[in-house]
Amino acid sequence: MTTLRHTLLAAALALAVAGSPLARAADVPATPPPSGVLGVTDAQLDPSFWVSRLPDADKVVLDAQAIAALNDKVMRLDPSMHDIRHLGATLPRDQVKGWITKLTSKPSKALYDMEGKDVPSATIDAIIANAAIDAIPANVTPRYGMAVRRSALRGFPSDLRVFSHAGDTDIDRFQESTLFPGDPLVVVQMSRDGQWAFVASPRYAAWMHAADIAHGDAQAIFAHVDATPYRVITGAKPQTVYTPEVPALSELQLDMGTRVPLDTTLPPDQPVNGQTAYTAWTLSLPLRGNDGSLSFHPALLQRNQDSAAGYLPLTRANIIRQAFKFLGERYGWGHAYNGRDCSGFVSDVYRSMGLQMPRNTGDQAKSPGLDHTLYTDKDSHDARVKAAMALQPGDLVYIPGHVMMVIGTIEGQPYVIHDVGGMSYRQADGSMRRVKLNAVSVTPLLPMMFNDTQTFVDRMTSIVRIR
Repeated sequence: MTTLRHTLLAAALALAVAGSPLARAADVPATPPPSGVLGVTDAQLDPSFWVSRLPDADKVVLDAQAIAALNDKVMRLDPSMHDIRHLGATLPRDQVKGWITKLTSKPSKALYDMEGKDVPSATIDAIIANAAIDAIPANVTPRYGMAVRRSALRGFPSDLRVFSHAGDTDIDRFQESTLFPGDPLVVVQMSRDGQWAFVASPRYAAWMHAADIAHGDAQAIFAHVDATPYRVITGAKPQTVYTPEVPALSELQLDMGTRVPLDTTLPPDQPVNGQTAYTAWTLSLPLRGNDGSLSFHPALLQRNQDSAAGYLPLTRANIIRQAFKFLGERYGWGHAYNGRDCSGFVSDVYRSMGLQMPRNTGDQAKSPGLDHTLYTDKDSHDARVKAAMALQPGDLVYIPGHVMMVIGTIEGQPYVIHDVGGMSYRQADGSMRRVKLNAVSVTPLLPMMFNDTQTFVDRMTSIVRIR
């Protein structure tokens, strides 16, 4: 296959540039494929291509009991996680201040707005002043709540979008992550203007719009989180049915991995929000009252939308199928642009199988709760290449600021799916080809260049294997 040959030859050249004895001399075609994505054909954009190549594709890698034990381990050992179920009645000022100032501190470098203009220092100062850090009491009483919609988590109490470089508006430096409908949280600080709440959720602590939170009793919140029966969202981002009766729950997006209890209190022959429930699942979703209080209300999810009666079995086939449901989705730093970034992508895939991972690449790569192999400057290029050639589907490969998910090999060459800004590789004449992707994409691993002299493999910091 011509395209595959191109891939293998380009990989060989990339290795040769790095000085690997595994490389071989070859003529690399001067003309790349029309897409610019070396080594990928249309067939390889179908998950069945990769699943069909797997031995024991449907063998369970970790069962539900093992996943629960791993989740518990990650929650106990990983400092980026927050066990909000077992917080004390009050939290000390220093703990809360530490959470906030980890994010909400004066940037050391210039930032630019959407028009490419410098963000004035006074603007940043005013936003930080709105955080009211000086007003944190000696003892903070956590206030429990739930996210009622997909809601951005921000590093600062502001919707201002800021960027490191003028004209580069893909990565908003104030954007951190996102919460989904039904995610539990605790509010530990309010902004001076009352429009923002600093919250701690199991996987992240940051600012969110106060209007996206419904406040309630902790016991009732966690009873709802744990309620059975339930549906797990297995599609990329299905929506509830349109309903004019309850606008807040109309066409509400539910992202992959979200667990939503079923409402079992309603007679099956009675309409839900003006519509029969015969062809849908009746979900129980959080609703915010006019006073900010939490209640639960039914909403319909069509049965032809991807969901399951429980978390999907953690198999290699499911890992690949779930990952490919995001193929082509626009890159969104911190789940912005109604998408997700590289670490959000892999964690949402594993979340649909019940596994809860830390939010960010740096935390995932070195989490004491996960099985990882770390790489430093002491590890040779050859050792890194050998490890790359031994990768298995589902493995996560980390480089500074990025993570990739392995989906298989072609003639020994590893391929990955990842939410990535672009692909760079050496052409036959030695020049660098740079292709902007900015989406969940399939690429070979070995030809990927991190910079003009180093491959992704040369910059590999960790391999995480969920086993």
